[in-house]
Amino acid sequence: MTARAAVILAAGQGTRMKSATPKVLHKVGGRAMLDRMIDTVQALGCEKIVVVVGTANAEVRAAAEARLGAGATAVQDPPLGTAHAVLAAKDALAGFDGDVVITYADAPLLGPDDLGPLFELRETGADIAMMAFEPADPLLYGRVITGPGGQVLRIVEARDASEAEKTVRLCNAGMMVADRAALFGWLGRVDNKNVKGEYYLTDVVGLAVGDGKAVRAHSAPEAAVMGCDTPAQLAKAERIFQDRRRAQFLADGVALVAPETVHFAYDTEIEPGATVEQFVVFAPGVRVETRAVIRAFSHLEGAVVKEGALIGPYARLRPGADIGEDAHIGNFVEVKKVAVGKGAKANHLTYLGDGVVGAGANIGAGTIFCNYDGFDKHQTHVGEGAFIGSNTALVAPVKVGAGAYTGSGSVITKDVAADALAVERGQQVEREGWAAKFRARKLAAKAAKAAKP
Repeated sequence: MTARAAVILAAGQGTRMKSATPKVLHKVGGRAMLDRMIDTVQALGCEKIVVVVGTANAEVRAAAEARLGAGATAVQDPPLGTAHAVLAAKDALAGFDGDVVITYADAPLLGPDDLGPLFELRETGADIAMMAFEPADPLLYGRVITGPGGQVLRIVEARDASEAEKTVRLCNAGMMVADRAALFGWLGRVDNKNVKGEYYLTDVVGLAVGDGKAVRAHSAPEAAVMGCDTPAQLAKAERIFQDRRRAQFLADGVALVAPETVHFAYDTEIEPGATVEQFVVFAPGVRVETRAVIRAFSHLEGAVVKEGALIGPYARLRPGADIGEDAHIGNFVEVKKVAVGKGAKANHLTYLGDGVVGAGANIGAGTIFCNYDGFDKHQTHVGEGAFIGSNTALVAPVKVGAGAYTGSGSVITKDVAADALAVERGQQVEREGWAAKFRARKLAAKAAKAAKP
């Protein structure tokens, strides 16, 4: 297979997003659009990836180099059009021999299955393989004019199209694949003799056709090539992404009680046979095994839910939560960096942070793992079969042995031996008749105050 490289254009200012966050760092499915595009070209086997950024894109440059390493970016300065942006990557690709795909960082729904056919067209004789699509409303898009055998003859901008050309529904999406040397040869010949005075990538197609080269187009779904320049477009992309994920999980055998209310991340893993109830949110890093039930209004992030476990309703699993087989994490329970053993239960109003809960242990309502001293996090270990009474505060670092009990309302600051009972409470004092005398005194004072003129 011919070697592959990618140029990802990310130099736009993104002003229409109206956000302090750079446009391509906004997320769809919990993953930045730039990362999603890097995922796509990596999945296609691109061994060299160059992200083109602008001079004001320090955050984008940092994000790209954190992912791909130093030297993975090229700066377009000043911004003079899409062809000029690709030329900014010329030096970074100087030693590369193979095909280059040009794509855009703000196209979050473009996947390997959409972009891959461009490489296939190259392998079957196209000198340039370009991406096209048929939009519901082609009014403002450049038309792709083809001839016999699907050969692309030219791209006509909407404002320049004749009435006959405006009836063409195949439009230019902007992505293309070509041999590196040929591509930069054509790019070097692009001029800026147009109204905007910019260097357009689309002109490469006309130059190639003029040289007698074969240009062919692959038509992708409109959603696959949609760009996200505004919050509204970003929301639309998110909606499409979520609908796709819901459909896939249903097809795979995951029971979604109300699919339209469940939100997934790009990497959510749920095995067939699991059940997800209404209004559940999966942030990145979640894996749910078969027979597990995620009840309504729960939020999961960076967590593992083992086979047969029951989560929620109204539960929150934070990063590092590892819920064992048949364990129960109930309503208004929060778990963070705790491994909960098989069959253990924490059914009500509890915080479990930094530690271990042994198999079969029962955590009573109102229990708190007091894990933070203002500077460091400390571990709490609850042994197998232990019973933690309601409203217990376990002050870490502390261990409760297997089979041990803690009395309700206790503040446990020392380790508890296996099978022992630990109780820490102040002495209860009862004063007979005190309440009646208190009420009488207060009522008399209130009456005296009301009697004053």
